[in-house]
Amino acid sequence: MLGKFAELILFGLAPMMFGALLMPVPVSAEEIVISGEVAYRERIALPPNAVVTVRLTDVSLADAPGAVVAEQTIQPAGQVPVKFELRYDPAVVQPKMNYALQARITVDDKLWFTTDQRYAVDPLKPEPAMLLLKMVRQESGATSLFGTTWVAEDIAGKGVIDNAQSTFSVTADGKVAGSGGCNRFFAQAEIKGDRIKIANAGATMMACPEALMDQERKLFDAFGKASAYRIDNSGKLFLVDADGIDLVRFAAQ
Repeated sequence: MLGKFAELILFGLAPMMFGALLMPVPVSAEEIVISGEVAYRERIALPPNAVVTVRLTDVSLADAPGAVVAEQTIQPAGQVPVKFELRYDPAVVQPKMNYALQARITVDDKLWFTTDQRYAVDPLKPEPAMLLLKMVRQESGATSLFGTTWVAEDIAGKGVIDNAQSTFSVTADGKVAGSGGCNRFFAQAEIKGDRIKIANAGATMMACPEALMDQERKLFDAFGKASAYRIDNSGKLFLVDADGIDLVRFAAQ
């Protein structure tokens, strides 16, 4: 009887167990990859400890945090544009839901840049994405654009005359005033977010030494080209043209 039992184990159950081991394991559908780049307009270099985080998120509910489908943390971030790849199982994608890409750049756990618009994506048919981030000003006591007298430190990459101050100030309702170094000027600024457009300029008509007049002309020319502004972490104000090139650098007086 014992021999029969042993024979059953060896020649009956063993093949069944061996066959079970060889049975194919179900494999999930091939993962999907969303690739792209993270960038920003400001001409600011990231420090070595900057961290980029990119997420694919369910944003169907406007008043509730969405489920994160995929996330990538890039550390160290390097410099923009920073490339990313999000990989995920298509089975986690829910039908009739809305999905978007979100990104942020942090330094020492402080937020420096973040997406400020919705980058909608079809998670089952993704296309390469370019995420343009907006600068976030961290310091609650940071110098404000408005109500500050700004003194030019550099105009058009040529520096400034040491003993002549070119100044710039703007109120919350867009009234611009200052000195070109020789003549007083006034203008009107249209400001939306970090975008700025300076128009309707006028100035007094005093004559000054040619070097000073040349500096003043460069400043007024920069006002006409200005498309955006930024205040960096050191409190410097930059007027920037449409190509992201710095036109004027100011320091708070």
